[in-house]
Amino acid sequence: MVRELADYEKALHEARATEEQLREALFGERPAVFAHIAETESGEVAGFALWFLNFSTWRGVHGIYLEDLYVRPQHRGGGYGKALLRELAGLCVERGYERLEWSVLDWNSSAVDFYRSVGAVSLDEWTVNRLTGDALRELGGAQ
Repeated sequence: MVRELADYEKALHEARATEEQLREALFGERPAVFAHIAETESGEVAGFALWFLNFSTWRGVHGIYLEDLYVRPQHRGGGYGKALLRELAGLCVERGYERLEWSVLDWNSSAVDFYRSVGAVSLDEWTVNRLTGDALRELGGAQ
């Protein structure tokens, strides 16, 4: 499903994670990411949410950063995405986390509309920044 999501987001060429890397991140000695799977009544996997903890220095508590929310096309509109978001929001409430955050591609109007329908607010004044590849290695001291 990770590759399905990357293809949907027009970035399949960037999806290089291996099953072993994901297995280690999710189920290794010190898991760094967590996942929830949505299944149909018959047990078919309909979608997933992959997330990790972040921290707000202003609020002094952790939050959840939703890295990926994906529902397979044939299951969209069936409530699976909302159920996954509801589960993560419930974890935030239960654990005293004050934020559930994620990014969405601006061209993905159906996702933007869906997120607004559950009360999410776009933080238009913030711009995501990213270092990768040569720029990351250069700044990190590897020539």
